[in-house]
Amino acid sequence: MQGNTEVELTEFEKKINERVGFSSCYRPRPVTTEKSDGNMHFNITKHPKEALEIMNALRRSEKLCDVTLLVGDEKFVCHKIVLASSSSYFRAMFTGGMREEEMSIIPLHGIHPCTLAVLIDFAYTAEIRVSEQNVCYLLPAATMFQMNHVVEACSVFLEQQLDASNCIGITDFASEHGCTDLETKAREYIYKHFSEVIKCDEFLQLTSSQLVNLIKHDELNVKCESEVFNAVIRWVQHDTEKRLCKLENMLSAVRCHFLSPNFLEKQLNHCTVLKKMPQCQEYLSRIFQGLKLHQVCPEKPRKPCAPLVIFSAGGYLRQSLSNFECYNPQTNQWLKLPDLPTPRSGLCGCTVKGSFYAVGGRNNSSEGNLDSNSVDMYDQYRHCWVQRCPMILPRNRVGVCAMDNMIYAVGGSQGQIHHNSAERYDPDLDKWQKIAPMNSQRIGVGLTCVNRLLFAVGGFDGQQRLRSVERYDPEKDEWSYVSPMNTTRSGAGCASLDDCVYVVGGYNSSSQLSTVERYCLMTDKWEFVASMRSPRSALSVAVLGGKLYALGGYDGNDFLSTVECYDPDKDEWTDVSYMTCGRSGHGVAVGAEPVGS
Repeated sequence: MQGNTEVELTEFEKKINERVGFSSCYRPRPVTTEKSDGNMHFNITKHPKEALEIMNALRRSEKLCDVTLLVGDEKFVCHKIVLASSSSYFRAMFTGGMREEEMSIIPLHGIHPCTLAVLIDFAYTAEIRVSEQNVCYLLPAATMFQMNHVVEACSVFLEQQLDASNCIGITDFASEHGCTDLETKAREYIYKHFSEVIKCDEFLQLTSSQLVNLIKHDELNVKCESEVFNAVIRWVQHDTEKRLCKLENMLSAVRCHFLSPNFLEKQLNHCTVLKKMPQCQEYLSRIFQGLKLHQVCPEKPRKPCAPLVIFSAGGYLRQSLSNFECYNPQTNQWLKLPDLPTPRSGLCGCTVKGSFYAVGGRNNSSEGNLDSNSVDMYDQYRHCWVQRCPMILPRNRVGVCAMDNMIYAVGGSQGQIHHNSAERYDPDLDKWQKIAPMNSQRIGVGLTCVNRLLFAVGGFDGQQRLRSVERYDPEKDEWSYVSPMNTTRSGAGCASLDDCVYVVGGYNSSSQLSTVERYCLMTDKWEFVASMRSPRSALSVAVLGGKLYALGGYDGNDFLSTVECYDPDKDEWTDVSYMTCGRSGHGVAVGAEPVGS
């Protein structure tokens, strides 16, 4: 008996089974799940499903039913216990002392008979089919009857349907029916895909308050604030007569201080909507003048939807490298990305409008040394490199920085020539143009931007290492000297943090440096801050999360793989990570983590 999996039915059991519709001659043995102290515990997993099937069969044959739901002329004969088990609404109706508790026929309002039929079927089968045709009826009804599993099913369906053309409508629909999880996910979709959403018709139907709340959001995924400005103008133009009066309030929600002066100047001169609102023109004119005067920006930049990472491209370790990877300080992990098209060292990295650019450098290999004017952009959606317009001149050990959504490249060398020349790249035009040359030739120069002013720091002029610093004013197209550093440095890391210029490490003609200096624009003075734990030259630095990261470099004996982090609040450096290999002369920049990585 114990070895059998099935036992024969008695004659009595056969007769009972025939009455209820079972024809099997055998019954399966239940599965034993526990055995202790001579007792056995059984878990019959099929029982709930079989019980529902029997109840549904009884409903269809109108057996043991105790309530009739009435919608218009349609009648639905059901069991109270089944409705109450799947709906808090019906459970309260049948057990909460309401008058319906004693009624056998209950009229319902605000629901279509077809929708109620689907919900009743779900109560008896635990199955439901959600489609584009019925979801707009099912979700409100399921919310009304507090059938949470159906609400969840509808929410999951709508979440899977989200796209740029319907996400605003789904957000409103979810909000109206209290589906907070769906509403949150739909809003996140809008923020992440803002650039596509603003091209669709639903965007034009937003109310002014909805639009203000949207564009105020910190994590609005835009490559440039001009996308937000243009979206506001498009919204106003859709119904200029009624919406023009809203423009002033709209512009206060746009982070106009992050618009470039060139863009603002074009809008002030050519935007027909602005010309109808003198007060808006005046507001933008004040911002335009403030940018040209290099005033401190009063606004905070938007936060990207994706985590910020530090990209690192190329470098030198006995020969030029093609490595490309990124580091996430939050997870302390490195992610390998597609290699550079050509191995390069002495290059610089730069992020403009969400894209990482590798600029200049040299291919040091056994086949020979070749200085490069190459510019490669990493396409994070296709995970590949795209060649862009090369620089006017090859530049090894170049200084590179972004300003006004353009890339500036200064100094560097081509063979024995040490450049003082500089050029600027417009990614929208894919074109380089010359700007005023520096006063000094500089290779291994640091370059950074503060308040729309470029600072070219230190370097080597072909004869000596420099402590001089030059500042570039784009309005005047002019370089001028500011106070020199306390220490002679070439190959130092350079970055801006808290409106100050930081210069990290470098080489002073006799040794690699661990010292760090900070320049204050207000006082035009340099001061030492805490030194790094290791001396480094030809290192790279990046700013992320209000902290300064020093990556790799050469300490006089070895190529370093260590990464140090400087906390300005504590004036302290700590070791935080290791690169995948030691290297110097690599290009780094901060950007959003690549899509799908």
